[in-house]
Amino acid sequence: MTATATAEVRVGELVTDLAALHRRDVRRGRAVAGALVAALAALGVTALAVGAVPLSPAEVVGALLGTEGASGFIVTGLRLPRLALGLVVGAALGLAGALLQSVVRNPLASPDIVGLTGGASAAAVLAIATGATGAAVDTAALLGALTAAAAVFLLSGRGVTGTRFVVVGVAVAFLANGFLGYALTRASLTEARSAFFWLVGSVGTAPWGDVARVGAAVAVVGLVLVLGRQPVSVLALDDDSARSIGARPLATRVTAILLSTALTAVAVAVAGPIAFVAFAAGPIARRLRGRGPALGTATLVGALVVVAADLLAQHLVPGGLQPPVGLVTGALGAPFLIWLLVHGERRKELPA
Repeated sequence: MTATATAEVRVGELVTDLAALHRRDVRRGRAVAGALVAALAALGVTALAVGAVPLSPAEVVGALLGTEGASGFIVTGLRLPRLALGLVVGAALGLAGALLQSVVRNPLASPDIVGLTGGASAAAVLAIATGATGAAVDTAALLGALTAAAAVFLLSGRGVTGTRFVVVGVAVAFLANGFLGYALTRASLTEARSAFFWLVGSVGTAPWGDVARVGAAVAVVGLVLVLGRQPVSVLALDDDSARSIGARPLATRVTAILLSTALTAVAVAVAGPIAFVAFAAGPIARRLRGRGPALGTATLVGALVVVAADLLAQHLVPGGLQPPVGLVTGALGAPFLIWLLVHGERRKELPA
């Protein structure tokens, strides 16, 4: 066999191996997505069925199909809006966190850690303290998150990657907390009480308008990411390699950070800063998916985490206490952060 023929055989084997890897990756992606959707459906039916007036799965399905009567009102009028808000807020936070962690290339670079959530919270509370409601609070949250993102972007340098981005983000988060404390001192007792409850993070109050607003944001950002999936996936390479094939890593990264900021601001404006969902969804999704940024998987994981945590808060906390969902995610997220830090350090200590 000539050298040329040998090379052709090797290329053919390489193409076959890559095709097999791609098929396995597609099968794994579909299996993970199917399992997450099934888990969400099970949790959804449970959330609609349990409560002060328990309903059977058949009654829940009947109510969703338009059955009149008490069960219809309980399901579609009381429980379904809360479930829907938990789904879309969790999806928004999960996608925002995974996107930011992916383009910055650091698992700690979630909106909670780098000050985006803090900026949105401080601006929203400042708006609440001045008597603003509704769209005015949403706008303030968006401006606060954008201001925090601009500060982190300008102070972390042109690369906008790695540890420097996270460290600058932590500093911005502390600064945002300072503004948040100032905003609370400017509020009346009633407004401060309302702001304190909002700051915990809750999906208990769920107008359909809020659900539609967050859902529309997730849909628009998801569509943008689907259309621009190639530039985002190129960021897995180092910047020099990405530029050598015609990509523009800095422009792609800045666009992705803006999309993550918008998702965070919309979710925070509606439900408050629900702790650790954006932080945890990405690492969980990447472990389930096995490779890549796993943005779609992180979206489903975020929704699953919020719905499960809200169910836990409503029905499984002893003593009849029903804390806001943010308390549950915060209590569960802190150990996860410690585990991620310890696990990361151990991986660094492993021999190459």
